Amino acid sequence: MPRMSLVATSSIVTGGASGIGEASARQLAAAGSRVVIADLNEERGRSVASELGGLFVRCDVSIPDDADAAVAAASEMGPLRALVNSAGLGYAGRTISRDNVPMDLEKFSFVIRVNLIGTFNMLSRAAAAMARTEPVDADGQRGSMVNMASVAAFDGQIGQCAYSASKGGVVGMTLPIARDLSAVGIRVNTIAPGLIDTPIYGEGEESDRFKAHLGESVLFPKRLGTGEELAFMVLDLITNPYMNGETIRVDGGIHMPPR
Repeated sequence: MPRMSLVATSSIVTGGASGIGEASARQLAAAGSRVVIADLNEERGRSVASELGGLFVRCDVSIPDDADAAVAAASEMGPLRALVNSAGLGYAGRTISRDNVPMDLEKFSFVIRVNLIGTFNMLSRAAAAMARTEPVDADGQRGSMVNMASVAAFDGQIGQCAYSASKGGVVGMTLPIARDLSAVGIRVNTIAPGLIDTPIYGEGEESDRFKAHLGESVLFPKRLGTGEELAFMVLDLITNPYMNGETIRVDGGIHMPPR
């Protein structure tokens, strides 16, 4: 069975204005898909979408109407065959502070709402549209979805309880959603990135020194990964018709210490 073709299709990449999302959008476009950049960063999102010949949709992934708008925009450009859930955020905070004050529950809930509920919201909305398309092969395949978790789902460090919980939830729902959507020929996989060089680390000499220090803890190669390297795996999971229901670490072999 050949790889799933993305020529003359549409795709959605949440968080596609930068980092892993942008790198994934570029590779999807290079493979022939017209990409919807679903992001809150309008200036950068419009620039990337214009460069790739796609569309920008301002999207809060946790809001059903925003997800529906992104799906509708993609469906107008061609049959929706791929979704990459790359939007997400972190919050550093301990369960209780050094003064024994509990974490603000609203901050914990916000991370869960964006990273976990937002991922499911986009998945379910996109799946409904994919299910209405014609199958692309004799197996009845209609599309593929890739979520971004994190090695923090397994190796959560001190202060990462909210982030790890949200990404652990993404890992935990991957297989049951893949089982749900098998009935309509949609595959679902998740990537758990390690330390990846994204705009979150900033720029300049101090940032470079910090990233070099972080890279020393990676097994090999001893550096941060790139968005492009993550996007290689994204494209493989989307186009390989026999990849389904899996969570794959892309982390250079790192296992995070407690702090």
